[in-house]
Amino acid sequence: MPKHDPREGLGARERQIMDAVYRLGEASVAEVLAALADPPSYSSVRTMIRSLEAKGLLKHRQEGIRYVYRPAHSRETAKASALKNLMQTFFAGSAAATVEAILDPSVAKLSDDDLDRLERLIRQARNPEE
Repeated sequence: MPKHDPREGLGARERQIMDAVYRLGEASVAEVLAALADPPSYSSVRTMIRSLEAKGLLKHRQEGIRYVYRPAHSRETAKASALKNLMQTFFAGSAAATVEAILDPSVAKLSDDDLDRLERLIRQARNPEE
């Protein structure tokens, strides 16, 4: 991945567009527009999609006269990059400090199932061969 990750610093509307394309798998500008809550104009969505493509986040193929866009990276890759950026930006790269913030009851209300899952993940991290 390049030193400057183009996924960093997306605006709220760009994130909505990326979420829509991930949900749809691939989509034309019109399909993305239809998937957005309180959508801007068609030309605004088209401009933002082109910008996301220029940043390396979307790819397209031509289908007749329309372009169909798809994510350039898997959702897992995007999530890992976003988490790494969050950890670097707010927690000095510390996974423990990030998890500590998530466990703060004022940040999130975790169910017993959530806590059980986290306990399992911690056990797996301590003993990855098990």
